[in-house]
Amino acid sequence: MTTPSSDQTTPDPASTSDEGYQKDLSRRHVQMIAIGGAIGTGLFLGAGSRLQVAGPSLAITYAICGLCAFMILRAMGELVMYRPSSGSFVTYAREFLGEGAAYAAGWFFFLNWAMTGIVDITAIALYIHYWPIFGAIPQWLIALGALVVVGAVNLTGVRYFGEIEFWFSLVKVLTLVIFLTVGGYILLSGTHVGPYTPGIHLITQSGGLFPHGVVASLMLIQGVIFAYAATELIGIAAGECDNPRKVVPNAVNSVIWRIIFFYVGSVTLLVCLMPWSAYHAGESPFVTFFHKLGLPASDSIMNFVVLTAALSSLNSGLYSTGRILRALALGGSAPSAMSKLNRNAVPYVGIGVTLFIYLVGVLMNYLYPTQIFEIVLSISSLGILGTWATILLCQLRLHRAIKRGRIATTSFSMPGAPYTGWLTLAFLLLVLVMMAFDYPSGTITVGSIPILALIFYGGWVLLKRNQTDEDEEDGSTEPS
Repeated sequence: MTTPSSDQTTPDPASTSDEGYQKDLSRRHVQMIAIGGAIGTGLFLGAGSRLQVAGPSLAITYAICGLCAFMILRAMGELVMYRPSSGSFVTYAREFLGEGAAYAAGWFFFLNWAMTGIVDITAIALYIHYWPIFGAIPQWLIALGALVVVGAVNLTGVRYFGEIEFWFSLVKVLTLVIFLTVGGYILLSGTHVGPYTPGIHLITQSGGLFPHGVVASLMLIQGVIFAYAATELIGIAAGECDNPRKVVPNAVNSVIWRIIFFYVGSVTLLVCLMPWSAYHAGESPFVTFFHKLGLPASDSIMNFVVLTAALSSLNSGLYSTGRILRALALGGSAPSAMSKLNRNAVPYVGIGVTLFIYLVGVLMNYLYPTQIFEIVLSISSLGILGTWATILLCQLRLHRAIKRGRIATTSFSMPGAPYTGWLTLAFLLLVLVMMAFDYPSGTITVGSIPILALIFYGGWVLLKRNQTDEDEEDGSTEPS
């Protein structure tokens, strides 16, 4: 008895989330979405404060967390090869774990990106305030302006989203390449950076690899892991890509090398150019470096780059939540209105819901301009963990179905499955435990899980009750 090829899977209800979409994302779009998803504000902005905590060992922490992110991405890649879908993990959860799991996964994802978007518009305002000419403009007004621009891009069609994201990602990649080139030259030539002479001695003379101890560096894992939060977007983009089974494997495999090159390489070079204590929270370490270097306008150029990184994240979050909310609606796990597409094949209702949440973020920028970043970042972390855990669980179910002969082997299997899947899940659980000990923000975040569970359960009951009422009304109108 033979099984059908997974490349020719018969359509079923699990794949309805792709209906109506246009395949307007090209290979270069998907490649850059994958690369850009692995390079975000977690590196450009967050590395400054993290260097204060971990020192040079931050490079090791990035490498460990990067390996975890790569495993999650490989799990997603195998699921995409089985069935490309814009509904992504919601579609896979519906098929392998049931509608309840699809509901929880989708809304966890929405929670993640709704909160992350608020972080992004906050970061955008902070970056723009770096230039004194914009200092008089209120932070909330800058955030609102960014929201209007990115919202307009997403509502005009997936091709425009892909094109904007391509250039945003290209700016990030080229900037890191330029930094690594310039920094490498300065390190090898011995050129001074401000009062500092670059070299390995800056690490040994500043407390060594673990200036605050190994425990401090390990505890940072629960913050660093979320720097890779956008890597799973490639699974969503695959549903609107031409020939995803050819494009996705190359894009996924390229991510691990870019993580090593950009994250580990950049942090290592930063601490060899200046002592880790020279970098500060609230300012990109790359901006700090170029400012100390004394190159004309270099700090402003770098600040523009990190601004594009925040805009890229905001752009991706708005794109992905619209697709996920539509996938939820098509399965009955969200209000049916969210399944609607506009004439540009864009899920405009789902995008509008996310925009509304972002507007709340603008209000929070007005009321709490200094505390907003940390408040929403801690909440979004739960959504990220929930999404990643769902991807891994779906891949484990897919692997079991393949082993039992119910589904044909894909051409892009997760390496070391199923053991790597279970190990990665254990790592995510460890991150959650570490968050619980990170008082106060992490402890409060983990403590909010029962509250979120009650909210999700209440939403599930309400949705099912409304569907039952609608079915009864439809039945009552039928002729007897």
